Amino acid sequence: MWGKQPVCAADVASALQWWSDAGVDCLVDEAPRDWLRPKSDPIAASGNGPPATVAEARESLPDQLELFRAYLAESDTLPFAAPGAPRVCPSGDPASGVMLLTDMPAAEDCSAGVLLSGDAGRLFDRMLAAIGRSRETIYLAAFSCLRSPSGSFNEGSATQCATLARHHIGLAAPKALLLLGDNCSKALLGMPMMQARGRWHQLSTHMGDIAAMASFAPSYLLDQPGAKKHAWADLQMLMDKLEQ
Repeated sequence: MWGKQPVCAADVASALQWWSDAGVDCLVDEAPRDWLRPKSDPIAASGNGPPATVAEARESLPDQLELFRAYLAESDTLPFAAPGAPRVCPSGDPASGVMLLTDMPAAEDCSAGVLLSGDAGRLFDRMLAAIGRSRETIYLAAFSCLRSPSGSFNEGSATQCATLARHHIGLAAPKALLLLGDNCSKALLGMPMMQARGRWHQLSTHMGDIAAMASFAPSYLLDQPGAKKHAWADLQMLMDKLEQ
């Protein structure tokens, strides 16, 4: 009840979505949280044994792009890895000069074996066509090539995926990196997508800094078509960067 009026389920869902869009990363959490605890330094949480530092975790990763892609396709140490769990691996041309990173495969992506499939994929293809690109002329990868059972990240998995993603980005060495959605932006730029978008950031990797920008995930644009004009502005910035 809200006062003397019953709460409508649709209103509750709308309010929760509003907080999610505003950057609240956990709508419901059963475990208590110490909000005043200082944040620790980033680590690559392995899930077994003591955590390694980011540098130590990176040193154990393949140092060639093709070997790293094979590692993503085969390693059983990745977050959410489980026997028989489908993986949706990177696609496109790593030498294209532009890399796009989405968060994790949707359920339909796992079935199709392709990132950004279905309605979101059709919108994504139109977005690429608008800047004179296609899936064959960009390099598309996921922050996690495996989907979690909940379809979301926790703090440990996000940290481990960030270590893997930075290494991946460093090996690919694109001229420009476009991060699609909140998860990638928070983990790699340290801020929500809405706060990060509209300007270029320097993303540090072991191979040097990479120009990175955050923008809307196609799935978000399907639900919020009014944001398409802002996504188009981001794509224009991407075109300008690639033409420099």
